[in-house]
Amino acid sequence: MFSAASLFTIILLALSTTGSPVEVSNSPITLPIARRLSALNAVGIGSPPTTYDLIVDTGTSNTWIGAKKQYVGTSTSVYTGAPVTVLYGSGSAYFSGIEYLDTVTFGSGLTIPQQSFGVAATTSGTFGGADGILGLGPIDLTAGTLINEPATTIPTVTDNLHSQGTIHREVVSISFEPITVAKEVVNGELTFGGTIRNKHTGPITYTPITTTQPSSRYWGIDQSISYGSTTILSSTAGIVDVGTTYILIASDAFDKYQSLTGGTLDAATGLLLISSPQYAALENLNFHIGSETYTLTPNGQIWPRILNTYIGGSSNAIYLVVHDIGTPSGKGFDFVNGYPFAERFYCAFDTSRSRVGFAQTPYTDATTN
Repeated sequence: MFSAASLFTIILLALSTTGSPVEVSNSPITLPIARRLSALNAVGIGSPPTTYDLIVDTGTSNTWIGAKKQYVGTSTSVYTGAPVTVLYGSGSAYFSGIEYLDTVTFGSGLTIPQQSFGVAATTSGTFGGADGILGLGPIDLTAGTLINEPATTIPTVTDNLHSQGTIHREVVSISFEPITVAKEVVNGELTFGGTIRNKHTGPITYTPITTTQPSSRYWGIDQSISYGSTTILSSTAGIVDVGTTYILIASDAFDKYQSLTGGTLDAATGLLLISSPQYAALENLNFHIGSETYTLTPNGQIWPRILNTYIGGSSNAIYLVVHDIGTPSGKGFDFVNGYPFAERFYCAFDTSRSRVGFAQTPYTDATTN
């Protein structure tokens, strides 16, 4: 999650699992996920479990609850008393609370005993009405979040699923279908332990985690971006984060993008607004990662018009999903490939091999908005 963008659109785990994914040892485990417009019971904590709405976030690694619903300890609860704090983006959004250990349950059969999570005492920022966050980033991001033990890392949900033998590969993959209706729908899948072949149409190509700080602590990669044939961001480091609503790029790159598209900043939404003729003239936005190029078509660059009013926009307006990250390039954190990127490209996050993979999907070139 990156606080420079609105978090109105968030992704949550649905309560039920698909099929019986935990009956076969070491097989990938797939759960349906939804882009949220209203409440959805999601993750169970405790025994018996209380369900919480949690944002699925690859841009952070701590799991916490309590932004909306209070945590009530059960017979399986362990109070560690350790204070924990997580800052998001520039630090304007944060969570602060106390660490607990308890049983975490996804759906009807996937259970992690003694998973660490935070219980909020205070929060700041917009969490879209969710109860908290399910952190799916690398474990190194948890370093420094335990206030009294800054060098200590906290095993993530993915780490624990792997260590207890539930999954064989320490991989999380995510797929989505673009939103076409103005209601809460299950439009994607979160898979622990591997990838799902029928969710992508081409091979998954992996790129190593960048060595550039601070992006190297995240699911960080190196890429360049071009609009049509014009380079707007030279090869640099940034991150992949499905918990960020928009695609964020360095301020100088954003200025070039705005000039090339002719968009004007809309006061109501904070997004670039374009006219119908400008949309007709829109060119592809190309993400050059390793030896591959991943192309967002003009349709993939616009906010779903069916959801315009949910962000304070006009129902018939055309808004672009590319947003200013707020700092110039060269800072080691020059882009965030957010949710609109993940809608069009299958994403696989491989902890064991320190890499991120992408593939084309049936929706890469689809016209849906």
